[in-house]
Amino acid sequence: MAFVTRQFVRSMSSSSTAAASAKKILVKHVTVIGGGLMGAGIAQVAAATGHTVVLVDQTEDILAKSRKGIEESLRKVAKKKFAENPKAGDEFMEKTLSSILTSMDAASVVHSTDLVVEAIVENLRVKSELFKRLDKFAAEHTIFASNTSSLQITSIANATTRQDRFAGLHFFNPVPLMKLVEVIKTPMTSQKTFESLVDFSKTLGKHPVACKDTPGFIVNRLLVPYLMEAVRLYERGDASKEDIDTAMKLGAGYPMGPFELLDYVGLDTTKFIMDGWHEMDTKNPLFQSSPSMNKLVAENKLGKKTGEGYYKYK
Repeated sequence: MAFVTRQFVRSMSSSSTAAASAKKILVKHVTVIGGGLMGAGIAQVAAATGHTVVLVDQTEDILAKSRKGIEESLRKVAKKKFAENPKAGDEFMEKTLSSILTSMDAASVVHSTDLVVEAIVENLRVKSELFKRLDKFAAEHTIFASNTSSLQITSIANATTRQDRFAGLHFFNPVPLMKLVEVIKTPMTSQKTFESLVDFSKTLGKHPVACKDTPGFIVNRLLVPYLMEAVRLYERGDASKEDIDTAMKLGAGYPMGPFELLDYVGLDTTKFIMDGWHEMDTKNPLFQSSPSMNKLVAENKLGKKTGEGYYKYK
């Protein structure tokens, strides 16, 4: 009797699990909008883990550059992963690249996709217009996700009629190397959608973490105010930027100091994030702008990419 009971419980348990799983969307076909570093990286890891991918951007030149970047990145991955079997590495590269198609017409490819991941310019209007258009062409079951790092997911989702099938899927750069993915659930995101995206993130070999639709999510909400507080410390004359960087590297074990990181990320990027957060919550002291950063951005001294930011680069 005990055996029969155990079998019954196991059977019921597996049936419940199967039923729950059946409700989730198994993502096999992925459309990535945006062929920049983030979009190309997302396309690469999706294709490398058995998904069919369509990478979309506005011109053939951008897509050709994206594909070249993916090939170079895959070559590094294959060299490391298949160091003792170069032939297997070549096969891995060939199979992955064959799983990535490109297109300049998003509307024509989303009808057969399970997931649309957007990784375009950080502009609410542009993102909203994109999703509003794609909403008319995508299949009923298709999940929409934005890779935004600073904009409110709810605001973007409101442009569509599928708020329950809309969430944030925030990857980190470089995507093939960084293990973390923030899965952002808005008040309207269904549990089915959320769990489907968590499962998808895991199939990519990533470690998903959950967060509500709060400014900056987890990482940037902690990181950006830290960077800005370092700037304020410097602006008050409490310490030099060099000593602040040294202190955080030697005292906190950080690989880069805050000013080095600001210049690496781009001062315009950090200013854009802060301006957006300030607009959402003008009274929050953490979201106040920086005079020195505003001045540098106005002078187009944006960091490493322009040769000068808080530091000068040769």
